[in-house]
Amino acid sequence: MKPKKIGILGGTFNPIHLGHLVMAQQALNQLELDEVRFMPDYLPPHVDHKDAISAIDRVNMIKLAIADNPKFNLELCEVKRKGKSYSYDTMKELTTSNSNDKFYFIIGGDMVNYLPKWYRISELLKIVTFVGVNRIGNQKSNEAPVLWIDSPTIGISSTDIRSQIQSKQNLKYLLPDNVITYIKENQLYE
Repeated sequence: MKPKKIGILGGTFNPIHLGHLVMAQQALNQLELDEVRFMPDYLPPHVDHKDAISAIDRVNMIKLAIADNPKFNLELCEVKRKGKSYSYDTMKELTTSNSNDKFYFIIGGDMVNYLPKWYRISELLKIVTFVGVNRIGNQKSNEAPVLWIDSPTIGISSTDIRSQIQSKQNLKYLLPDNVITYIKENQLYE
């Protein structure tokens, strides 16, 4: 069986937005990946978990956001494992169970400088290729072993979206329409 090139885009996705989808599509295109898996964390080790809604709602929104792209999939290993989500533990599990495949861990260019602080980063670098998504305003760092790709700049953040929901602003063109509907129907972030 031919080895697959699999992109992993991890995060809290609180909520998933068009910026996430553009990053994933650019990585898919530029690296000629077979698929990109969106991997929501259960409990991020670096974020105050009280700010994140339930993993079930975040997973449901990801399913809605990626439903129309056959090369986008959902990776639930961190949600199923529960507890704090460390990328090393997750990628060790995935590379062990998919030993023929090559994994590309996609991160925003702003996160590259934080890589030295990641849990067991030297071991993680041996099992995955990090992909930095370059955006305007980011300085490409050559200190970390990262494969850089370019992406259109879309200045959308989940934090800003949550704030806009609380102030009852229109979310059109920030999130997929079906995700906006889900948020409204479930009264999330209010």
